Order: sequence, then structure tokens, then C-alpha cells
Amino acid sequence: MFTITVQSTFSAAHALSIAGQRETLHGHDFVTTVEIQGDRLDQDGLVCDFHTAKAALEAILDEFNNSNLNEIGPFNQPAGGINPTAENIAKYIFNEMHSRLDEALEPHAKVTAVSVTESPGCATTYRP
Repeated sequence: MFTITVQSTFSAAHALSIAGQRETLHGHDFVTTVEIQGDRLDQDGLVCDFHTAKAALEAILDEFNNSNLNEIGPFNQPAGGINPTAENIAKYIFNEMHSRLDEALEPHAKVTAVSVTESPGCATTYRP
């Protein structure tokens, strides 16, 4: 099994709802790591081209960068969005990476995990 990872950072604010209480809006420099695994290499000797994977990740993160997550995309709280926790962010990015890279990776590789670090020592990983 071969594994590659790509990583990028985005800056955003969020205010989580925890136990019915809404936190104060605060920001993070979120570090996002995507893991792609393959049981074999393609004709070029790659699991996936790093540039392709990184471009897909950065396109997703561009939607979030310098924003209030509570007001955009799937986290849009006024529109009934989900709580913008690190866990929900990781799952959303996983699903987006899977759909954006699915054709390029099949049948030899797949996105297997996404990790999101809010701050040093505070990280989550989503693996379906």
C-alpha cells in the first residue's frame, strides 16, 4: 500500500454551538491534511500527482479562507447549516476531495482520510 499526503492552511472564524450555548466568534489558522492511498501505482509511478491533489484541496479551502464559516456553504447557520466544528469541516473536505478526485484516482487509489488541526494539539481526523 502506498500513501501520499497533501497539506494546506486556511484562516477562518467560527462560533460553535456547544451544549446549546453559542461560543464567541473566534478565528484559527486551520491546517488541513488529506491522505490518499493506493494499492498500486499508475503508469507514471504515482498514487496521485501531488499537484492535482493539492490543487483540489486548495480550491476547496479557497471557499473558506478569510471567512466566517457560520455564514458560508454547508455551515451557513442562518440557512440551517451544520455546526462548523473541526470534525464537520474534515468530513466536508473529505467528501469534496472524494468527488473532485474520484475519476483521477479510480480504480487504483482513493482518498482515505482528512485531518483538520485548529491549533497545536487540537486536531481531528475523518475516515469513513
